[in-house]
Amino acid sequence: MIDVHYWPTPNGWKVTIMLEECGLDYNIIPVDIGGGDQFKPEFLAISPNNRMPAIVDTDPTGGGDPITIFESGAILEYLAEKTGKFMPSNPRDRFKVLQWLHWQMANLGPMMGNANHFKNYGKNLTSDPKQLEYGTKRFVGEVDRLSGVMDAQLAANEYLAGSEYSIADIITWPWAMLIGRLIDEASWETYPNLKRWVDQVRERPAVEKGFRIGRDLGERELTEEEEKSRRELLFNQTNEKVRHAREEAAKLAKA
Repeated sequence: MIDVHYWPTPNGWKVTIMLEECGLDYNIIPVDIGGGDQFKPEFLAISPNNRMPAIVDTDPTGGGDPITIFESGAILEYLAEKTGKFMPSNPRDRFKVLQWLHWQMANLGPMMGNANHFKNYGKNLTSDPKQLEYGTKRFVGEVDRLSGVMDAQLAANEYLAGSEYSIADIITWPWAMLIGRLIDEASWETYPNLKRWVDQVRERPAVEKGFRIGRDLGERELTEEEEKSRRELLFNQTNEKVRHAREEAAKLAKA
């Protein structure tokens, strides 16, 4: 059994989609990122960067003690190796997949996260809209560029790493499918190959099922005070604010 420390976000969906695609048994452990669960010592002992998702494989290949893994890219690589699925065995094709997996982790995810912050969340954090103009232009523009990179790749390939569906597609789709919402829906006309791929991947039953996991977790309407507290938790963390939790997590990790 695999315990998945999870909240329904693009990074969380990567893991539930992969688990559904692999047909593995798993147990969802909610990590309410708006309520501060990611800073609890017991979670930091698993994910020291206080970010979900993270997994604990209680039945790892080869036996032995449970294996804990944080960072969605590492999780997908682990699950691909564990099951022998969605990762080519020959080095040439394997690294075609890995370079696109790392491309998503370093580029598309962070840039879309920043674009969403400045375009959508930022208006709740400042009374001066001008403070948001440069960040919005910078990161939305970068999302546009990255969308063009994917569109060009998908003009020549059915999937991101070539002719076979892989973890490169699984890790990228949860962010890429939101591009129209982040820029505007008309922008899909600019990326026809990307749109073809987004729709094609979503037709996979495991993708749709993994995408729907835990959708009710984040649907409760927050009070104004809860929303303010949520913004503080998500966007204004410092080393000092989480130092005590990290120290407690270190104790748990040693126990």
